[in-house]
Amino acid sequence: MRFLLSLLLALTAAPAFAQATPPDALVKSITEDVIQIIRKDREIRAGNPKRIAEVVETKILPHFDFARMTRIAMAVNWRRATPEQQKALTEEFKTLLVRTYSNALTQYRDQVVDYKPLRARPDDAEVTVKSEIRQKGAQSVALDYDLERTPAGWKVFDVKVGGVSLITTYREDFAGQVRESGIDGLIKVLAAKNRSGETRKPAS
Repeated sequence: MRFLLSLLLALTAAPAFAQATPPDALVKSITEDVIQIIRKDREIRAGNPKRIAEVVETKILPHFDFARMTRIAMAVNWRRATPEQQKALTEEFKTLLVRTYSNALTQYRDQVVDYKPLRARPDDAEVTVKSEIRQKGAQSVALDYDLERTPAGWKVFDVKVGGVSLITTYREDFAGQVRESGIDGLIKVLAAKNRSGETRKPAS
């Protein structure tokens, strides 16, 4: 369900707010704000790429740990990459994910989000915020956010849709590409996908 990814935009609060607010309250409050934006913004609903890109660039990037997300997707190959390759991989993977989120943003169709009680201690450095997406005539789908506490506030480092990690779905593809053409080859493949606008289509 491509709409599910649009809820990744939930982490769009200002950094001071993000630091002061518990992660579950943060996700809930900002998700609801973003849903209102989607409902009212005709350009987003019409699929205007410039407007969608603007929202993604200003709202998503400050609240996602793309370096950690890339490390998760690369697995053991991350340690085999040079610092320059790690930087390039992070930038290309970030671009790929941002394109995915941008595409998902136009898929909202009045779904309802239910939030589960947060099971975490106040001093936890990592937490999972669990939610469920309900839509009339369709089966509910679990959508869970993994967040880490950082000096800049809570950051998302993975999202699970129906129990499946969004980031680790790339791991097998990345490992296969590295085996075939090395890390530089993977960087070239990601760059080519980004130039063509190709993104992975998440499962419904």
